[in-house]
This record gives sequence, C-alpha cells and structure tokens, in this order.
Amino acid sequence: MDLTPVRRRSIPDDVFDQLLDRVIGGVVEPGETLLSERRMAEALGVSRPAVREALNRIAAMGLVDVRQGGATVVNDLRRRGGLDLLPRLLVRGGEIDPAVAHSILEARLWNGPKVAELAAQRAPESTADTLDDAVDALAATDDPVVRQRIALDFWDLIVDSADSITFRLMFNTLRTAYEPMLDALAVVMAAEVNEIDRYRSVVAAIRRRDPEGAFAAAHNLLEPATTLLGGALAAARAASEEGT
Repeated sequence: MDLTPVRRRSIPDDVFDQLLDRVIGGVVEPGETLLSERRMAEALGVSRPAVREALNRIAAMGLVDVRQGGATVVNDLRRRGGLDLLPRLLVRGGEIDPAVAHSILEARLWNGPKVAELAAQRAPESTADTLDDAVDALAATDDPVVRQRIALDFWDLIVDSADSITFRLMFNTLRTAYEPMLDALAVVMAAEVNEIDRYRSVVAAIRRRDPEGAFAAAHNLLEPATTLLGGALAAARAASEEGT
C-alpha cells in the first residue's frame, strides 16, 4: 500500500483523500487490514491524530471497521457504501469510469419517470409554466454543455415538485456525480438534450395532471442516451475481449 507524503495545506483532508482513494480504488481488498496508525503516519509524514481522524471519517462511511486491538479492516463498498461515493467512483485519476457513468444514466432512466409521475400528482399549478420557460431556454441555445445544465435545472424543478425527500437526496447525489461529465458526454447526451419536443411532452403531462403520461414521456426522453452509452460500453468490452 504505497502512500505519498502530504504536502497540501489541509493535512486531515489530504490524508482522508489518499486513504479513501486506496480503499475504493481496489488497492486494498475487502477483508484486508490496513497499516497501523503509526506506520501510516510515518509513511504520510503526518501525526497519528491526522490519520485517526481520516480513518474515523472513512469508518463513518461504512468502508472500514476499526476492531478491538486497533486493527482497521476494509469492508466491501458494494455492501456498505452509500450514494455519496458516486462522485469519487466516477472520476479517478482524472478520468471518467464509463461503467460508472452508464450506471448513473441507468439510475436516471428509472428514477426520472417516477419523479415525473409524482410531479404530475403533486406539482403546484405554476410548475408547468416554469418548466416551459426552462424548455424555451433549452431550445434557445445550441451549446451542448449549456443544454445539459439547463436540462439539469429542468429536472431539479420536477424533483422539487415531486415533494419526496428521498428522491431529492438521490437527485442531489446523481447531479453531483454527473456534472463533471458534461463535456465528456456531450455527444452521447445530444440524443437527449436536443429532443425539445420530448421535454415539452413531459411538461404537458404534468400540466394536465396525467401521472401515467408523465412517466411514459420521461422514460421516452431519458432512454436514448442511456441506450447509446450502454451500446458503446458493450462494443468496447467486445473489442477488448477480441484483443485478448
């Protein structure tokens, strides 16, 4: 487990970042025991309290257990991790993980229609007009990144109207994870953000208080980009298997 001496101003944050990256990056496997606090402190060039603080933060995320005697054991993030890990899993070493990106779009594909359905039932009367304004702004620009940002704001309004704290927190996490991908996914997301009429169909269903119509319209809007990225990933895996 290679560690790099800390040089940044915020020592506790740097220690936390390094240790967390190694836990979620597979450098240490589930069930493995980390180095002792003393040995980690020596490798990092920091104090033991800084290491202890970082380990406590990682333990609070469910990713390690500090056991009797001081041993720190790594947990399986797929069993113990939460949505707050998505942004870190998505971008590692400055590069986007395409499989994680696809999983985010898959989550949108199934959560988005349900949120639209709830919005059709619960939205204030003024919501449809506000959504229409967002779609007008979407139609007024050709910039692919700006269009994605407007689309995020569009969904932000729908999530508010759905009046569900669980969907709100899920959306917040997905948005935080998705925003770093705006430039990289511009081509893929064109299959969604260029379809102005599909956005208008979602708004129309919400306006007429049609939950089933809102669900169907939202799924119709979100499905193409998810399928496109999924197809690209499948092709990449096939090419990789042929080359081995």
